Amino acid sequence: MTDRELLELAAKAAGLKVIDAGGLGLRIESEGCKSGYMWNPLADDGDALRLAVKLKIRVRFSSDWTYCEEPTYKKYGSITTEELGTNDPYAATCRAIVRTAAEMHN
Repeated sequence: MTDRELLELAAKAAGLKVIDAGGLGLRIESEGCKSGYMWNPLADDGDALRLAVKLKIRVRFSSDWTYCEEPTYKKYGSITTEELGTNDPYAATCRAIVRTAAEMHN
């Protein structure tokens, strides 16, 4: 799955309407308002944190990994994603949050 596809699914899981996509992220509509703001929780840790809070994603850390888990237990268990973060733990955390949100939309 491409980064753009991940972002689009994560936006849908958060209830955001995608207006346009660009190299820096997605232009979104939220609460009926179109925005020129480029939303990209893969690159912007503030966007990632807001996404995690909105979807109540649990974030846990170990020395090398970031683990994210969606809050609702489904019939066969919960969605859990993990990212190795030895080189850039911040980017790994953002990616784990976005991957979890994208899975929640499916």
